[in-house]
Amino acid sequence: MAMIPSFFDNRRGTIFDPFTWEPFKDFPFPPSSLVSHENSAFVNTRIDWKETPEAHVFKADLPGLKKEEVKVEVEDERVLQISGERKVEKEDKSDTWHRVERSNGKFLRRFRLPENARVDEVKASMENGVLTVTVPKEEVKKPDVKAIEISG
Repeated sequence: MAMIPSFFDNRRGTIFDPFTWEPFKDFPFPPSSLVSHENSAFVNTRIDWKETPEAHVFKADLPGLKKEEVKVEVEDERVLQISGERKVEKEDKSDTWHRVERSNGKFLRRFRLPENARVDEVKASMENGVLTVTVPKEEVKKPDVKAIEISG
């Protein structure tokens, strides 16, 4: 006799609804108030990487940061590293905070560059809170083609 799957959850005595299922509900995760704010900046640093015919272009949203607070480095010859730190705002004892959503702390992102990247010519610029890192690509040499005369 084949078992027919039931949408009835015996543990709770309710009907199983796959659209409201919370797979991590019973795991012991710490409440969000206990998560370190230093990690939140790292998690929220979004970076896009696109490849054009001429270069690899990285764009990072870093609102509120000055270029002096950001580092762009190439390590081990082929690893692009973007890092920085958002400082905690100066607090006044008379201030009453109603909500704190802006992240602060250190962030670090690494990207392994492909073989065609010219790591000695990397350029970086920052405008309106957007960091743009451009890594030029080596020109693809077209193979020399020599016409061979066919005899016969």
